[in-house]
Amino acid sequence: MNEEKLMTIREMCDAFEVTPRTLRFYEQKELLFPIREGQKRLFTRRDRARLKLILRGKRFGFSLEEIRQLLDLYDVGDEQQTQIAAAYEVAQQRLTDLKAQRTDLDSAIAELEEQMTWGERMLSSMKNRKAAE
Repeated sequence: MNEEKLMTIREMCDAFEVTPRTLRFYEQKELLFPIREGQKRLFTRRDRARLKLILRGKRFGFSLEEIRQLLDLYDVGDEQQTQIAAAYEVAQQRLTDLKAQRTDLDSAIAELEEQMTWGERMLSSMKNRKAAE
């Protein structure tokens, strides 16, 4: 029999650098489905793959609902074609949003640098005036 390696909540936390609370939260949101043995949770290979995708999606800024919808498409039965196409569409929109945010950040950084340069000049001229007195 091909026994699947099950991981405890502690092993999952160590492997993915998350807290037990995070894992319980994702379980509550029905994103993960560990095997329950009393109070003990055992995570399967499928749970590990799902958690990896959840964390990647969160890093990219996907909402939990978007992540759930993408994960649910895994079982459609078309060799993940639907899931991959949907993920690509969501990723394309997220990339557009991130690029717009980067443009806004670049603009804010440039403006702040200008203000700091102005501040430096003002402080320098004030020091020069004070030294001349």
